[in-house]
Amino acid sequence: MRTFARTTGSSVHAAEARLVDIQVSIAGDREGGRTAFRIVGLPDSALREGRERIQGAVQHAGWPWPPHPLTVNLAPADARKEGPALDLPIAVGILGALGLLDEHIDLSAWLLVGELSLDGTLRPVRGVLAAAEAARRAGLKHAIVPPANGPEAAAVAGLEVIAAGSLVAAVAHLNGRRVLAPIPHGRWAPAARVPDALAEVKDQPFAVRAAEVAAAGCHNLLLTGPPGAGKSLLARRLTELLPPLSYAEALEVSRIHSVAGLLDGGLARKRPFRAPHHTTSLAGLVGGGSVPRPGEISLAHLGVLFLDELAEFPRPCLEALRQPLEDGQLTLGRASGRASFPAEVLLVVATNPCPCGWAGVAGRCRCAPHVVSRYLERISGPLRDRFDLCVQVKPVDPERLLEARPAPSPHALRPPTSDLEQAVKAQVERSRALGLPRAWNSRIPGRLLPAAVAPSRAAEARLITSARQYGLTARGVHRILRVARTIADLEGSEQVEEQHVGEAATLRTGS
Repeated sequence: MRTFARTTGSSVHAAEARLVDIQVSIAGDREGGRTAFRIVGLPDSALREGRERIQGAVQHAGWPWPPHPLTVNLAPADARKEGPALDLPIAVGILGALGLLDEHIDLSAWLLVGELSLDGTLRPVRGVLAAAEAARRAGLKHAIVPPANGPEAAAVAGLEVIAAGSLVAAVAHLNGRRVLAPIPHGRWAPAARVPDALAEVKDQPFAVRAAEVAAAGCHNLLLTGPPGAGKSLLARRLTELLPPLSYAEALEVSRIHSVAGLLDGGLARKRPFRAPHHTTSLAGLVGGGSVPRPGEISLAHLGVLFLDELAEFPRPCLEALRQPLEDGQLTLGRASGRASFPAEVLLVVATNPCPCGWAGVAGRCRCAPHVVSRYLERISGPLRDRFDLCVQVKPVDPERLLEARPAPSPHALRPPTSDLEQAVKAQVERSRALGLPRAWNSRIPGRLLPAAVAPSRAAEARLITSARQYGLTARGVHRILRVARTIADLEGSEQVEEQHVGEAATLRTGS
């Protein structure tokens, strides 16, 4: 019996995974007539309970359980490890220490991930995609994962992935007795876009135009209007207007969803759309917990986060959105350390103008003025200042609702799909020239705005006039410039002209 073995597993931390060096030692005599089984190195309760799963799986397969004290060390010892993903590497390490693995196997080249059932079956776990990426960066060549996690792990190039259904199958493969074929690296392609995504939105040309601009430049959008006017429908169609995911973006989105346990199969093929209920907690919206996990804003990364009935959300939840909306990243501080999550989202919110929803519609609203004012004050000024586009949605004319085709946007020069593709292409070229990591006009840093926007003299004069007329903040001025740049891109103009700034100011102020 060797009495010592090492394997490699992984543990999720924030939106990433860290490799764990698992050291198994069998030594000494029985303590008090009982065999001790210790796991050290800051394991959580799920890992400590794994002792029963691991022992049950080993014995169910017919292998002997060591009659001597057994110690498993999870290194680095000062980092907390969570979840049952370390069941498989610990079990394999125990079998290696018992001499039941081929001594010529180089376990240091293998990543082992999976939760064990008492009968030895391997169950899927969170964060396998992140674990596979960490293994590749560390130079590991092979991985064994549960079958349900196979497609996401196989998306990582340069890593041979084996899907084993049980502990017995994993050990048989490692020993070379029953070799399993590696999962092929599947070809990935984004989901096909839905044509005429806004066809169902009737009698809202101004809101449709705002949606096109929002999608073209990833600009935050605030929709205010009565119930049943199409606010929610417009928001849900926005993901179809956004450009298709690139492979690198699909990896980013899939990694976050894998860490959250929401990834179904292989890589994501379309941009995420998240619409949390207004009763969602602060931790549920922005992330958190004693062991921080991603919230809805991170799950919507590179997609759309839709908050319906915005004024009904708790004030602390809304105010917590302000920093990640500016930075595109959320950092949570805990006693155990800091955790960072990506949060680059297109935020779309919908709200009624008053508690009954009919303020501004003649003869419909029964709310007192102070009630309307108090209702609108639930959305703070600093939060409103972070919306590039603020649109008043009007009640739908029943006659227009029954039309076979929607009224086109009065500002569109070509079909919206063609406009959007042209605008996105222009942003990609500009972002490369400026060295920006993301091709979104809404992400242009303030210091690069003069070079990126290049407004004409007339456009500058119009911007100054609008800023003074509406009392815009410095942030508001910059956001109008970014929106004007997007409108110019939609029209194929290299320079931002006066009419582009004028439309951007109109879309921001809702006037």
